[in-house]
Amino acid sequence: MKKTSFWVILIAAVALLAGVAAVWLQIRGAGATIANIYQDGVCIRSIDLSSLTETVTFTVEGPAGTNTIEAEHGRIRVSHAECPDQVCVEMGWRSDGASPIVCLPNKLVIRLENTAASATPEIDGVTG
Repeated sequence: MKKTSFWVILIAAVALLAGVAAVWLQIRGAGATIANIYQDGVCIRSIDLSSLTETVTFTVEGPAGTNTIEAEHGRIRVSHAECPDQVCVEMGWRSDGASPIVCLPNKLVIRLENTAASATPEIDGVTG
């Protein structure tokens, strides 16, 4: 009898901890997502993706031609590029800051930041 109640209590505690962690992660990630577009290391435009109500499309001139950038509510992508390898186009839509969109021939980088997460330092696999 005691062995069974120990396991029930342990499973309930783990489930409660998982629920609290899920709620904390939802609250922590509830900030605005800002897309910063850099060319040759200089920020040329910032877009608040969380406040967009319609699609925004614009082009950026670079050494290897133009990049067409498309932004919607919560996400951004390079929809067309004149560079030879098309890696930036193949990266597709980005909605988090896990990895930037990069076009090396045009020296273009699009980085995403979550304003709620910027107040607290991130812990990753290297530092955590």
